[in-house]
Amino acid sequence: MTKEIYPCFWFESQAKEAATFYCGIFPNSKILSESPIVVNFQLNGKHFMALNDKRPPQNFNESVSFVITCEDQDEIDYYWNTLTAEGAEGMCGWCTDKFGVSWQVVPGILEELMSDPARAGRVVQAFLKMKKFNIEKLKKA
Repeated sequence: MTKEIYPCFWFESQAKEAATFYCGIFPNSKILSESPIVVNFQLNGKHFMALNDKRPPQNFNESVSFVITCEDQDEIDYYWNTLTAEGAEGMCGWCTDKFGVSWQVVPGILEELMSDPARAGRVVQAFLKMKKFNIEKLKKA
C-alpha cells in the first residue's frame, strides 16, 4: 500500500534555496533531510521534495499550483506579499514566486460565498477584477 503521495519540485540547482525559502514562509515547516541532489522538507506539516538535476527542467506553469486557504485579510496580505516580492502577481488570487511556482492565495470564506446562489455571480464578478483577494469587497458583492 502506498505510504504517502507528495509533490516534487525540479530545479537545476536551487533545491536547498527553494526549500529554505518556503520553510521560512509557512508555519510548522522544516527541512527534513538534504543531499546535493534531493531536499525533503515539510510545509505546514505536509511533505515536499525538491530535486537538483543539471538537465534543464521543464518550466513551472499554472497547470499545477498550490492553494493557500487564508483565515483573514492579514494572512492573504502576508502570503501574497511574501510570494510576489520577487515573483509576479496574477489575477483572481494567483501568483508566482521567485522560482516560478504558482500559488493561489484565497480566503477561506470564498467557498461559503460561492455556495450562495443569490450572490455567487456577484462574487465571481468582484474577484475577476482582483489580483490579490480583498475579503471585504467579496463580502459586499
